[in-house]
Amino acid sequence: MQPIHTLHDFFARTGAEVSLYHMGRRVEPCALDTLSRFEEGTIPWPLPWQGQARLGIVFRLGDLVDPLIWFLALPLDEQGQLVPAPRDAFLERLLVTLGRNVTRIGSTAENDEAEAVDNLMQDNPLAFTPSLPFQAMLHARATQSMGKPASPHLEPVEAYLSGQQEVDWQFLGLQGLADFIVRLDDDGARELAARLPTLPREVLVSLCYCLEHVAAPDALARTLRERGERAATQGDLEVLCACVRAVGGASETVAGAWFDTLLDDNAACGPDLLAAIAGRGWMHLEDAERLPRFLLRLAEQPRANFASAARDLALIPRLRLPVLMILREASRDSAIGRRLVGLGQ
Repeated sequence: MQPIHTLHDFFARTGAEVSLYHMGRRVEPCALDTLSRFEEGTIPWPLPWQGQARLGIVFRLGDLVDPLIWFLALPLDEQGQLVPAPRDAFLERLLVTLGRNVTRIGSTAENDEAEAVDNLMQDNPLAFTPSLPFQAMLHARATQSMGKPASPHLEPVEAYLSGQQEVDWQFLGLQGLADFIVRLDDDGARELAARLPTLPREVLVSLCYCLEHVAAPDALARTLRERGERAATQGDLEVLCACVRAVGGASETVAGAWFDTLLDDNAACGPDLLAAIAGRGWMHLEDAERLPRFLLRLAEQPRANFASAARDLALIPRLRLPVLMILREASRDSAIGRRLVGLGQ
């Protein structure tokens, strides 16, 4: 029997039906090949978050009807590569739990072992608990991927957002909003864009928690920008940042243009807004002018953790070299240079 050295080996050898999801910057599908190449050391993790590769693993072992779900946070080194020791320790415990005979899993008789596998997460140092919006989005994506029906919470959300039925918004569930966003088609996006300007603040914020995980169509993204700018004039920072995060996955035409406007406004560039841009709109920082401006604004914010934020961006493979070059070329008397000097003291 071939030895098991990686998580990918484990799932391949057990014959598990498995789906992977990124759980760091946003909830989105992750190819099994990405995990394999990452564990082999041939690629850095594509979507790092706070120095970790955060994964949601939805899988079935044996004849289990309901899949098991693991949330694993694998630590990364300075180049965004896997730090193998914690993963190896987890695999060792996993194989001991299974009596080192993973090939036996695949029948009803082994469902007790499958349960033991799931119980490993209770005291696993790599385990983490995602926020409720992340959990809702994972559930919505996984059920859709497996061809299962959405949760019962979807129907009242559809009725409320379409305006076809009177529903008290206070009874709308976050899971229903997540199911709605994952299944959003062009018609639904147009209806939502028309409804967005008059949504209660609480519904809007919860909706944005889900929208930040998808690529909003341009018309919807423009409406989100308008709602965010209205919130800014009212001093509502929470709604502004929620809208910024929700627009993060939109096209460069909409999201990039709004980010430029925000970065040009000294009064707008507080640490929360900058975190929203970096956390959900990082792909729009891959711009020769926008990235230096963002890092400058970050350095100018005394309440922002410049070192941590810059390090987090530098772990993103496509941003690593540009970020390092900007830091290296910063003059000592610039805001960035002063931050770097302060770190060296």
